[in-house]
Amino acid sequence: MITDPELLLIDSPAIGLTPAIVDEVYTLITGLHAEERRSPPKRLRLLPLGVRDWLRGLHTRGLCSQKVRNESPEDKPPHPPPGFPTVTHSGIPLESWYGPEALEEIEPAADIGAPGQFPFTRGIREGMYREGLWVMGQYSGYASPRETNARIKSLLAQGQKGFSIALDLPTQNGLDSDDPLAKGEVGKVGVPIDSLADMEELLDGIPLHQLHQIRTTANSIGPIAASLIIAASERMGGTPDSFRVMFQNDVLKEYVARGTQIFPPRRGLEFSIDLVEYCARHLPHWEPIEFCGYHIRDSGANAIQEVAIAAANGIEYIEAALRRGLSVDDFAPNLFMFLSADLDIFEEVAKYRATRRMWAHLMRDRYRAADPESQALNIFVYTLGGSLTAQEHMNNLSRVAFEALAAVLGGVQTLATSSYDEAIGLPSAEAANLSLRAQQIIALETGVPRTADPLGGSYFVEWLTDQLHSKILEYMNQIADQGGALAALESGWIGAEIEREAYALQRSIDDGTRPRIGVNRFAGGAPTPTAAFAIANEGEAMQVEKLRRLRADRNEADVDAALAEVRDAAAAGRNSMQSILQAVKSYATVGEVTSVLRDEWGTYR
Repeated sequence: MITDPELLLIDSPAIGLTPAIVDEVYTLITGLHAEERRSPPKRLRLLPLGVRDWLRGLHTRGLCSQKVRNESPEDKPPHPPPGFPTVTHSGIPLESWYGPEALEEIEPAADIGAPGQFPFTRGIREGMYREGLWVMGQYSGYASPRETNARIKSLLAQGQKGFSIALDLPTQNGLDSDDPLAKGEVGKVGVPIDSLADMEELLDGIPLHQLHQIRTTANSIGPIAASLIIAASERMGGTPDSFRVMFQNDVLKEYVARGTQIFPPRRGLEFSIDLVEYCARHLPHWEPIEFCGYHIRDSGANAIQEVAIAAANGIEYIEAALRRGLSVDDFAPNLFMFLSADLDIFEEVAKYRATRRMWAHLMRDRYRAADPESQALNIFVYTLGGSLTAQEHMNNLSRVAFEALAAVLGGVQTLATSSYDEAIGLPSAEAANLSLRAQQIIALETGVPRTADPLGGSYFVEWLTDQLHSKILEYMNQIADQGGALAALESGWIGAEIEREAYALQRSIDDGTRPRIGVNRFAGGAPTPTAAFAIANEGEAMQVEKLRRLRADRNEADVDAALAEVRDAAAAGRNSMQSILQAVKSYATVGEVTSVLRDEWGTYR
């Protein structure tokens, strides 16, 4: 036993030890209590660094009494510099550090588990990315089907294993390119698809059966988009069961986040379920709907609202599908939730983990899903467009890379990355390629995918996962108290909630509370660049002329008969998919099919 106090003396202020701590550490080491000491340790001299660290370790590991530890300056949160955020982007207050006590309310087996096991907090597969990397797919679509085809082929040649068909706004709204309301918008933010001829041109020469996933943004026109892809694949000599398609097909969030709604909400929801039912019965490997939180987040909501509103919308779709006579295990294994990846890395990782836990319990406990695949939620993530800036836009390369890293650390199944110039205009080919490269570098150079859930077990991440899980459930209960997502949408409650959060977010950016490098911090005053990639004005005229030739060449009697079948199905409340598929094969246009449905179902006002 060491008895010479001189060997233990240190400069206590220099290493943050109070006299009380020094006194207790002295007792722990020497075994001498205060009354037995030759002299109390007052002014202490320096000892070697290793010894000092060891002494401090006695304290930080809890070997000193609680009273002494409470007196330690190390236990008092340090004062952050002015403007330093001490809450997450969703407003969850954070401590300066976390230890074992943060996990006291968490049951490891029940709440965390192992990868590939209920509640899938740590991922939906035991081996995760060892069993196969996430699907990398960029959002592709502009100008014309032919030009979009060339862009998709270029990305596939760079190693991409899937793609997303970005539809222009007229198509998403069920309008043909020659509709007066479409003037000036044709091909501007996506590809115009007026008919089967356009989809054939877009998919020409693309080996669909070799791809992991095709996606499309169709929300208000989900069954029409599906019919176009089915018919085009058959005209190309393939079969729709030889490849996979993921449809966004979530119309409910359109009314509060994107604005491409066509029909009244309840009728729009049933139209989306037409595709869910059709896929469950005829194309069970297709992914007929994504419950979209991304657009809700990009409209200004926080991470809690993003997941809770998406899940509440999902409940509405599930209930509608069950009313069609489906069992939950008929379609739940192919459900996706579409979420964002923002820059608050740890909150985003915890968000994905909490979402899987929430969904697993919802499927098992509420819907009695027996298939583990139904309980294991697939997550598709897009890096958040709202985090990109037009000012110093090259900074967006870093933002996108960090957001993509958060998604991979969180164990998502599909990832699309924004391009650095998206805050200015449509992505250039160079920007889209660099965006894909960010994913490939994470996948093959960083080592992040080598082990499942690499942040699992972190005191901070597990605590934050639990916090988000609780807050998501609380917000879902608020929506339930409004009568459910559909009622909360119709009453305006969800819209008001998003608007309130969006206003607070913008205020925080304006006043600098939410840092934006190059905008409200370290702004250099550099001029905002103009878009490097623009759509030629003659593209719209060419698309309108192509549509005129289509109508002149097709068999109008076949078109009229097929549209009459669509009208009959809509009026009778039957699933519209089969009738729409036949109309599409006759070269009826997207606008013509939608017009028939509007006549029967009305238009959202």
